[in-house]
Amino acid sequence: MSLDVQITFDAQDAPALADFWAAALGYVVPGPPGVTLEPGADPWPAWDAFLERVGVPVEQRRSKAAIEDPQGRGPRVFFQQVPEDKVAKNRVHLDVRAAPPELEGDARMEALESAAEELVARGATRVERFAPDPPLEVGFVVMRDPEGNEFCLG
Repeated sequence: MSLDVQITFDAQDAPALADFWAAALGYVVPGPPGVTLEPGADPWPAWDAFLERVGVPVEQRRSKAAIEDPQGRGPRVFFQQVPEDKVAKNRVHLDVRAAPPELEGDARMEALESAAEELVARGATRVERFAPDPPLEVGFVVMRDPEGNEFCLG
């Protein structure tokens, strides 16, 4: 029997990192329990109201966040505030499949470059491009999210 997996990021600003990764993955920030959000609605005011209603102190309200795949296929991603900064390279990273699988060579790399530009505009940093090297390597772009966590566009 397989088990469900949740991916957890340590973060300085959990909601901001959740917003970045929601955009990067095509995920959504779910509404609070019992609240249905309109498509495209900003979820954070609903969360603020919910957390106030259940008695969460103001200083703790931005300490956690989550995003979910709206189709229910991918794992939930959770963000938790920690006091320390990121200090070393990740030992595990996400490979974001940003290019359609049918693309190859230059067309594939162009799609990855386009995705990289969009994520840079949202606060990511481009690290390095690796060109295709057949037969084993199809090419990818190494990136960092706004808090420095490495990931690859492939």
